[in-house]
Amino acid sequence: MRQKQARKRQKPSGLKLRQAQPEDGKAILSCLLAAFAPYRDQYTPLAFADTVLDRSMLERRMQSMHILVAELDGDIVGTVAGSVSGDGEGHLRGMAVVPRCQGTGVAGQLLGGIEAWLKAQLCPRITLDTTLPLRAAMKFYVKHGYSPSGRTSNFFGMPLFEYHKELAESGQAT
Repeated sequence: MRQKQARKRQKPSGLKLRQAQPEDGKAILSCLLAAFAPYRDQYTPLAFADTVLDRSMLERRMQSMHILVAELDGDIVGTVAGSVSGDGEGHLRGMAVVPRCQGTGVAGQLLGGIEAWLKAQLCPRITLDTTLPLRAAMKFYVKHGYSPSGRTSNFFGMPLFEYHKELAESGQAT
């Protein structure tokens, strides 16, 4: 058992982060579904559908957000999306890593990649939202400098908790 756990934590060699392309759609949807499937029974049906997306929802997201994918041996094993609001604040959505790559550093690389993109967009602050079933994700975000903002909203009948992170050096001229 210990050997299996140690193997799971090894960082995958050859992992590449890149901007998602339209032809990645099916693989991104598969990644989202695989990552969130264990939580399906803890989500309302509408919240789960909004989390794992369908083809048209993903197409809209690809037009309005910057989406990164983590690719390993030609397979998409993770994804995250980021956008910039009118007031310059960054926002993350759809962070997902396929189960076989969870705990290997893929999520940290994706988070670093999207944060770098948001920093280049001069975002002084990043927000994200998460749900109670994703307690491991909450711990992950806190470990990476995010804090609960205290804001909670209704996500299709579930509480949605906002986290935020200040980007100390957003690249703005002084």
